[in-house]
Amino acid sequence: MANTSHAPLFETKKVKGSLIYKLFAASMFVGIVLIWIYRATHVTEHGRFVWIGMFAAELWFGFYWILTQAHRWNRVYRQNFKDRLSQRYENDLPGVDVFVCTADPTIEPPMMVINTVLSVLAYDYPPDKLAVYLSDDAGSDLTFYALLEASHFAKHWIPYCKRFAVEPRSPEAHFRPVSDELEAIQAQHLASVKRLYQGMEDRIELAAKLGKIPKSALLEHRGFSKWDSFSSRRDHDTILQILIDGRDVEAKDSEGCRLPTLVYLAREKRSQHFHNFKAGAMNALIRVSSEISNGPIILNVDCDMYSNNSESIRDALCFFLDEEKGHDVAFVQFPQNFHNLTKNDLYGGSMRVINQIEFHGLDGCGGPMYIGTGCFHRRDTLCGRKFTKGSLFDWKQSTVPRKGETAAELEERVKELASCKFEKNTQWGKEMGLKYGCPVEDVITGLSIQCRGWKSVYFNPERKGFLGVAGTTLDQTLVQHKRWSEGDLQIFLSKHSPVWKGLGRINFGLIMGYCVYCLWSPNCFATLYYSIIPSVYLLKGDPLFPQVSSFWVLPFVYVIIGEHACSLAEYLWSGGTVLGWWNGQRMWLYKRTSSYLFAAVDTLLKLVGYSDSGFVISAKVSDKDVSQRYKQEKMEFGAVSPMFTLLSSLAMFNLFCLALMVMKVIRAGGLQSVNETMVLQILLCGTLVLINLPLYSAAFFRKDKGRMPSSVTLKSILVALLLCSCYAFL
Repeated sequence: MANTSHAPLFETKKVKGSLIYKLFAASMFVGIVLIWIYRATHVTEHGRFVWIGMFAAELWFGFYWILTQAHRWNRVYRQNFKDRLSQRYENDLPGVDVFVCTADPTIEPPMMVINTVLSVLAYDYPPDKLAVYLSDDAGSDLTFYALLEASHFAKHWIPYCKRFAVEPRSPEAHFRPVSDELEAIQAQHLASVKRLYQGMEDRIELAAKLGKIPKSALLEHRGFSKWDSFSSRRDHDTILQILIDGRDVEAKDSEGCRLPTLVYLAREKRSQHFHNFKAGAMNALIRVSSEISNGPIILNVDCDMYSNNSESIRDALCFFLDEEKGHDVAFVQFPQNFHNLTKNDLYGGSMRVINQIEFHGLDGCGGPMYIGTGCFHRRDTLCGRKFTKGSLFDWKQSTVPRKGETAAELEERVKELASCKFEKNTQWGKEMGLKYGCPVEDVITGLSIQCRGWKSVYFNPERKGFLGVAGTTLDQTLVQHKRWSEGDLQIFLSKHSPVWKGLGRINFGLIMGYCVYCLWSPNCFATLYYSIIPSVYLLKGDPLFPQVSSFWVLPFVYVIIGEHACSLAEYLWSGGTVLGWWNGQRMWLYKRTSSYLFAAVDTLLKLVGYSDSGFVISAKVSDKDVSQRYKQEKMEFGAVSPMFTLLSSLAMFNLFCLALMVMKVIRAGGLQSVNETMVLQILLCGTLVLINLPLYSAAFFRKDKGRMPSSVTLKSILVALLLCSCYAFL
């Protein structure tokens, strides 16, 4: 047998074919520069300011394209060796604390939350080294009751998973596919745990329906007494309950094996104290866990992101424990993947290109950003430690001595760490823990860690580590992207901007990579300009692009075809479909002309003191009709929303412009009457109409509840007619 005592625990490989891409990118850059030269040297006297606007939009598109090359210039892929990890460290593995965060039992149903909790409780990892914490920012006794039920079910679920090597280990996900190929003994055990799960689900859903906890449960566990003085979700004491004490010899499963620790936390809330949303919850968990289990590795997952791979902890440890290259690794980021995507990814929620290409490019520049879920952290770096050369990762002295305390005594002593006043006059939220003051606290926290000298690793295994729930309506998707893009722009405009904070501290390519996301929302202005002005001037008959017979049309054609061909190739290489790519182009347009616009405007208003952004939780559930239409890949427009009004107005405007142009052509005697200088404008307007076909269908033809509300359709038609009339004044 080969000696593996000094073999690396992971290796890094560069992507093949990068030279071909770099040559293509260089040719694209030449084309972009030629477009800039054309705009600068062909300014017309008539419509000078409109021409300058086109130049500004094309300058922005070109500049933004250059930024995106940071994601593609030096892509790397990671491979780890878990067998070597086991040979060297199986008896000396570090403790791991898993944080699951929830904030609203209505939007994030307790059954979904406990399925995530059960999936991480059942990790293939020594139970005495594993602790799972649920942060409930709603302070819901229903969520606590569901977790209590899950703690009982875990005694049967965990041994079943380990005995039959079940994947995934979320009960709901495991029961979803029906298989007739199970061996008789597993089928028998499956039927048994399924009955137990169904009984648990029935009890939890009955409690949710009735709005009260069963009396038997209230008498069973002392923890429910904490709600006797409960005022509201915004006004209550700290509630801390250790439901399974991993150090208690009595904490055993149905087969007599030890169970992991399981803790419920609802931090103190007071109306006069700002609670800092998820960042505040995470920081409270960091402090509380340091006194209960103190795992040197922290994994945080969203409550809808269940574990899909029971070996994910071991995957991450290969990067932390590598003797040569692991000492500067602060966190290991897994991609966000989703189990409920349609075949053609209707709302572009898969983030396929981001996961399969862009984050690998960031990894080649020093590491990906922290995206708030599916991320393994070193506790010390999350708490503010700076990187120093030669420092070692010592995880062996992390266990907290219990000092003879009972679980109840420990709870009473530790709950002060989750109080509102604990952070006063401390560095929590500044230099320690997750950063405060931004809707995307995860991104700014990861950037700060990297600026302290640490690196991060992106690991995208064949079997996905975590699977979540993607938005099933257009409204959910746009609201989520508004929050992300607004938070990212706030980072760019703050003292924590990757430009001035990262300069000299992190790789310049990584700065560019961060800026791609930080500047998502400003894309709205150039996109809106290109969606409106060329169509207006199409009605006027004034050209904004070169003639088809001119040399100057070549760079436009090359850049347009090259960019879209490359985009399609990346999407197909990432496992998508052609129709999925087309849906992604539609969502690219919709996000840039609605959610990004609202995000940019809100951020600018916030800068001058007129607006304050709040954390928005995306709904994780949909009714049956919505779910059915989603499976049929019918876009959902059945809501009265300012974003829908804007999208519909732009779609109607371009439809009217194209229709009026066609009428002009017919009256003038055919296509030969079309000036060759107008071809690109006609193609642009036609493409915008084509991409909006689902919207027209929802506005004029559909009869289901997902159709466009008639009030939105009427408003958009009036706005579109008003825009069409503008050409007379330009």
